[in-house]
Amino acid sequence: MSMRTLPLVFINLGGEMLYILDQRLQALNTSEDNSEKGVWSENDRKRVMNGIVGAMFSKDFMDELLKPQQLYSHRTLKTVLTRIAHASIMRLNPASMDRLYELMVMAFKYQIFLCPRPKDLLLITYNHIDTIRELVKDTPVVVNQVDETHRKIIEVYSSLPEGEFQLLRQTLLIFFQDMHVRVSLFLKIQVQNPNGRFALSTSGPVPHGIDVPGLIRTFDGKGREVRRTEFPSGGSYSSSVREGCFELHGDRVIRLGMDMYTVNHPEETHTSKDTFVKTDNTNLLAKEELNLLARLMGSMKAEKEPKAETGFWINLFTTDQEEEEAGASGLAEEPLFEVINIQAMQDEQVTTELARIAGQFAEEEPPGNLTSSKGDDLLAMMDDL
Repeated sequence: MSMRTLPLVFINLGGEMLYILDQRLQALNTSEDNSEKGVWSENDRKRVMNGIVGAMFSKDFMDELLKPQQLYSHRTLKTVLTRIAHASIMRLNPASMDRLYELMVMAFKYQIFLCPRPKDLLLITYNHIDTIRELVKDTPVVVNQVDETHRKIIEVYSSLPEGEFQLLRQTLLIFFQDMHVRVSLFLKIQVQNPNGRFALSTSGPVPHGIDVPGLIRTFDGKGREVRRTEFPSGGSYSSSVREGCFELHGDRVIRLGMDMYTVNHPEETHTSKDTFVKTDNTNLLAKEELNLLARLMGSMKAEKEPKAETGFWINLFTTDQEEEEAGASGLAEEPLFEVINIQAMQDEQVTTELARIAGQFAEEEPPGNLTSSKGDDLLAMMDDL
């Protein structure tokens, strides 16, 4: 197991989280018929992005993250990322964060599968960092935080040998091997099978520095080529493209790690664990499983009070009765300020432990004790952000 995996996992998953949130906030900036301004303003979106990125790339947090250490569990990583998201004016409850985390993981897993060489994991990470930098380009202080972290990543990883990158990639594949959540975007472009496993293509350019398969060359004892034999490669391969830039700024060449969501296609951010069913025969519960963000964040409505603006309240319940039931279920305590409360559906399987963690997410509440010792330093540091 590689001891250098955690920073790359955190930055790439955090980048995917920012892509999803930014896409939804931009999509909700206008009403459905574009007749009036929506509940989210451009300033609101920037405040959310600046808050999350500022916490995510804080110096003390990144210094702790970059220390050689084993990879955390999915549960600990999700808790840390939730704390990061709650550094902004937004709040996610456990049910919503579960859906969001699934989409983040599947996106990064797909990128790892398509990574041409193990070392190109850095290019995927740099694509995430470049896009995050663009999201906060109007806030120089946050941009400096991103640049400083980028320099540290280059310093730590640029000198690693090829074998260490191979071990790092293998560690990532083991970490994600049991995640098979179906994503509608991947299903639509036919890169994911109905069972949630990815279908890899046997065509396209080969990795940089690699010859196109299909030719066997035979040499004699003096190193002279004496014979060539061709064989079917089983795919349609082409010569490799140029190598991407591993510096602070430059052309990364590969597009893996860039934002794959657009404001015009919010319906693509869906996940499902259930089997396929026809939409006209689908009940409400099945629709909840087939839609991640359309149900998670797509029907947001903000209720702005006339008092001083301190945050947002988002109501995603279908009826007022469900809202009252959720309030009585103990999933979240009464916050000390207005927050975004995102609930995709009523999850009767939310455990007492998740409810306890959710109660700690308010910024002014004291942090509780986690059952796992892994990641305690990072979580304690997040409480101070």
